[in-house]
Amino acid sequence: MRIALIADTFPPLRTSGAVQLRDLSREFARQGHVLTVLLPATEQTESWKLENADGVQVLRLKAPRTKDIGYVRRTLAEFAMPFAMLRQLRKSPLANERWDGVVWYAPSIFHGPLASELKKSSGCKGYLIIRDIFPEWAVDMGLMGRGLPYRLFDAVARYQYSVADVIGVQTPGNQKYFERWIGQRGRRLEVLQNWLDHPASLRCSIRIDETSLAGRKVLVYAGNMGVAQGMDILLDLAEKLRIRSDVGFLFVGRGSDAARLRQATQTRRLDNVVFFDEIHPDEIPDLYAQCSAGIVALDPRHKSHNIPGKFLTYMQSGLPVLANVNAGNDLAQLIRKEQVGQVCESHSVEDLLQLTDALLAQIDADKGLSDRCGDLFRRQFAVEKTVQQIVTALTARSDND
Repeated sequence: MRIALIADTFPPLRTSGAVQLRDLSREFARQGHVLTVLLPATEQTESWKLENADGVQVLRLKAPRTKDIGYVRRTLAEFAMPFAMLRQLRKSPLANERWDGVVWYAPSIFHGPLASELKKSSGCKGYLIIRDIFPEWAVDMGLMGRGLPYRLFDAVARYQYSVADVIGVQTPGNQKYFERWIGQRGRRLEVLQNWLDHPASLRCSIRIDETSLAGRKVLVYAGNMGVAQGMDILLDLAEKLRIRSDVGFLFVGRGSDAARLRQATQTRRLDNVVFFDEIHPDEIPDLYAQCSAGIVALDPRHKSHNIPGKFLTYMQSGLPVLANVNAGNDLAQLIRKEQVGQVCESHSVEDLLQLTDALLAQIDADKGLSDRCGDLFRRQFAVEKTVQQIVTALTARSDND
């Protein structure tokens, strides 16, 4: 198939979304499909730039800047982004390209107009991959009320949903948000699990045996450190565990809360906690080989369900998890069912402490723990199955055919 994939993150960015989309695009190519990734390029002076990466065409289209600017300017730039991309696409060598399917990735909620135009010009179906139910999660977190800004963003999101023939959500619990959408003929809603490819393995620049955590069982958190993660409780946990000289915490990444968390660690004199900046994704396997368990953190105010990309990387590397998540999250049920770690839904540091002790004991006693983690990854999160599922959905006959 000739497929267009619309996104707003891709390498050289190192976000989990960029890594996911890199892995997805590589697998489309491996399975014999012709894939073109369409991306906004805010720092680019040319209207368009066409590259080839691992057998995939990457078309970067000049678009307004949407990062590190004021709220109002960012919102206006996000609205303009798909129209700017469409305008630049029409100047590019792919202006008259016809696709057998259009796939796009949320976040962002603003890709609807571009996806709609590509679908119409090619007479093909569209598949929306939803990893982020915005603006609902922002309301849950108290970052936004249900006033005018919410109604505006909600209308944009619902327009994007209306463009899709198929929507893939990341857990069964998120299907409830689309009960009204699925009511129309010809639409299909399905669970599309998160995915990862097998990463290249580079020697990690972080050597734990050269830090103050040398010789300890290390619990690692690698990823974004922002409001949505609610990571303060992890510092509370580290403080509770200062009496144990055999346990340490390693935080690797960036985000809006990273500097504050670092400062809090110094203020509280937590000598069992070490921070490092973001590393290259291909260094992650070697980092995890030096650790005993991975940490997942989600703010308890979330109401939607989320299986973070970092959970997949832990499973892929055979690392059990310590998870602190919002009550009722599908991830909690998955961890318990598959026996791949310990999970706390109460957001109580005392409960989390008990579960940490249980996990550390389990790591010593349960010889099959690491194997179960790897098996879960291969069964549910391998990228090969993801591509097959998307292609099947794009080629299936709908009720309207």
